[in-house]
Amino acid sequence: MSNTHPHTFHIPVMGLGYTIDSPIKVAHFGISSVMSIGDDMLIEKIRKHYCVKNNLPYIEIPKSNYNHRALRITSYLNLVKKLVDENFKNIKLQSFTKDTDLSKYFEMLNPDSDLSKAYVSMKNEIDVTKIEELQASLKSKMICGSIDVNIMSKVDNPTFNKKKEQLPIEFNDAMAALRGFAESELTSSIVISAGLNPRLFAYFESFKDFLPDQNGELKKKVILKVSDYRSAQIQGKFLAKKGVWVSEFRIESGLNCGGHAFATQGELLGPILNQFNEERDELINSIFETYIDALKERNLKIPERPMPIQFSAQGGVGNYEEQLMLLNDFNIDSVGWGTPFLLVPEAVSIDSNTVSLLEDCSEEDLYTSGISPLGIPFNTIKGSTLQENMETLIEKNRPGSSCPKKFLSFNTEFTEKPICTASRQYVNLKLQSLENSDLSPIQIEKEKRKVLAKTCLCSGLGTAALIDKGIDTKVEGSGVAVCPGPNIAYFSKSMTLKEMVDHIYGKINMLNSVKRPHMFLKELNMYIEHYKKEFAELSENANKKQLSKLTEFKENIEKGINYYANYFATKKSNSFDRMNELRDEFLSKLLELKPVTI
Repeated sequence: MSNTHPHTFHIPVMGLGYTIDSPIKVAHFGISSVMSIGDDMLIEKIRKHYCVKNNLPYIEIPKSNYNHRALRITSYLNLVKKLVDENFKNIKLQSFTKDTDLSKYFEMLNPDSDLSKAYVSMKNEIDVTKIEELQASLKSKMICGSIDVNIMSKVDNPTFNKKKEQLPIEFNDAMAALRGFAESELTSSIVISAGLNPRLFAYFESFKDFLPDQNGELKKKVILKVSDYRSAQIQGKFLAKKGVWVSEFRIESGLNCGGHAFATQGELLGPILNQFNEERDELINSIFETYIDALKERNLKIPERPMPIQFSAQGGVGNYEEQLMLLNDFNIDSVGWGTPFLLVPEAVSIDSNTVSLLEDCSEEDLYTSGISPLGIPFNTIKGSTLQENMETLIEKNRPGSSCPKKFLSFNTEFTEKPICTASRQYVNLKLQSLENSDLSPIQIEKEKRKVLAKTCLCSGLGTAALIDKGIDTKVEGSGVAVCPGPNIAYFSKSMTLKEMVDHIYGKINMLNSVKRPHMFLKELNMYIEHYKKEFAELSENANKKQLSKLTEFKENIEKGINYYANYFATKKSNSFDRMNELRDEFLSKLLELKPVTI
């Protein structure tokens, strides 16, 4: 990231509600964050809350309006921009005295940034006239954090009118969310996660804000969250063919993250980042070639050279040493710090009970579960109130959710219209189907556990924000789902925003006394466990294709281990012994990989 940018970190999206208003809380301090725009029902409630809180007019956008989803999102994003702009304006009116938010802005800056150095110079100045000049200069150079948004590309359910007739595809969930952002007043980025959705990606070119203006500038930018180089190349070129430039690739660990875990085929984060670093020019140029052709077809201004593409990384980073490693060794522009911010109520929306749960959790309480209706492994924690509520329903012989929001309704196993696998309707139909199946009693019980494990993430991942603000949860229920990454086990108390930022920049240490493995080693351990699980589940009748895939997975892990061993053996560090220790730790992991016989 540019040395003029306030920070070298950002706050990624967390759940549906945890970062729903983070820009209002942190953007005026120069900190960028990402809000989910996946749940328009939650968004409408939060919009009303902030309108009432700030004495602003609120007019409800009813669900009866066929375009309600996009309209709700646009209205909320415009409100967030208004509030952020006011916060930023107000902070610049303050004085540089102790404990003002203005002073806090500068005290929290990246110490290596030009703005931070200028602030230190101002504090050391003794000439009163010069101090006033320097303070005016500092205020003029302040930068507000970005108000970015996120949608999961695959959560793109069709919608229906009152007559149960399907609406045109532009009213699908993801399409409408994209339109809501595109038609807002924001000048920021949309983060697309969960892979390529051709229909959604093609929809981008419908909005001029994603296309270069007469000066070659972009009002709205696209960030792609990817897990490897190949997916970045494919998705980047796909959008380039539509005349849409990807301004950032956000590279996330496949397993060492919060929320849904999209495991790679055994490829580890370090080697993936290294490939991006070594081949970034090739990636940018190949996308640019495609982009030029698309601009020519549309008679749009063609830039002389590729527009900037930033590369950020996230997934398990926990200390200043790892932050610097990503920035310096892999040429990363910004580092995503997600999970630890769940313990920073100043920055996120979270209820006190969930904070306590996170403060008290241990490594054993964190696990990759099968609770997601998407059928994708999901990082979560034992003891969440949503899981407790679901277990209570099972005990009452009423398993499943009432499914009030239906955002994850994809299954057509028993019904013509898609339903959610966590819904009461699906659970009852599936359990009945299993009872009538030819499976053995042991297999039936195993499948039943999988069915009953599903929980209502649509509601659960947004409820904490409502409870935190005292908003009614009658529709959603009181159950809270929280999706921290394994990193939360190494932080054991709530933090102020300044404490968290000071920890990121190495000024203080907020880690607990639990021995914390290096972020790369933690991810490797998770991939080895994933491999062992796949190995154990591989039946004796597995076909050659399945065996070959598992062998490839193992070989990629081995390549990653050897890469790390070499990396730490040659890495320059003040802690020579620590580097040797890490190298040996990685090499020892080779012994845990059982061979696959084909």
